[in-house]
Amino acid sequence: MTHEGKRMTSSRRHHLKSVMLQIAATWIEQEKKDLVAAKEAYINENCPAPALSGDQAALIEACKKLYQAIDKLDESRYDAMVKVEKADKEIAELKLKVVDLAGVKKPALKKVRMSADAMLKALLGSKHTVNMDLRANLKQVKKEVKEEPTEQVGDWRKNIEDKADRKKMFETS
Repeated sequence: MTHEGKRMTSSRRHHLKSVMLQIAATWIEQEKKDLVAAKEAYINENCPAPALSGDQAALIEACKKLYQAIDKLDESRYDAMVKVEKADKEIAELKLKVVDLAGVKKPALKKVRMSADAMLKALLGSKHTVNMDLRANLKQVKKEVKEEPTEQVGDWRKNIEDKADRKKMFETS
């Protein structure tokens, strides 16, 4: 049975989100407890309690051992930091390769109304001011104005009668 056409109601979706958040919160709390326990186990294993009973020479020897342990830990910490930095650089390079392989997606271009002057200014920069007055480049042509005889506005009834005569002329022939 498929639920293709059915959408989840908003109340159901909110309920599922809240349940997921509760589960995630318990997981985070458990991770914190596990981390504290792991730290305590590591300290108990690698840092035994110092034996402070004894004379000054024994205490000096204990301090020397502590300094040696600190030096070893600093070396391992530095090595770990170098490894992390190297891994971060590799990750950044791989991300760039992924972008290159996928190709840059060109955004959809929007139609922009722009005058020819504005286009040339955008292409050539603001230093070049080009005036695209298209009319300036056109050849000047003088028009000869024919004077048509202006008809006097007369009685409109006479005009209709003239047209009626013309109509009769075509009908009789």
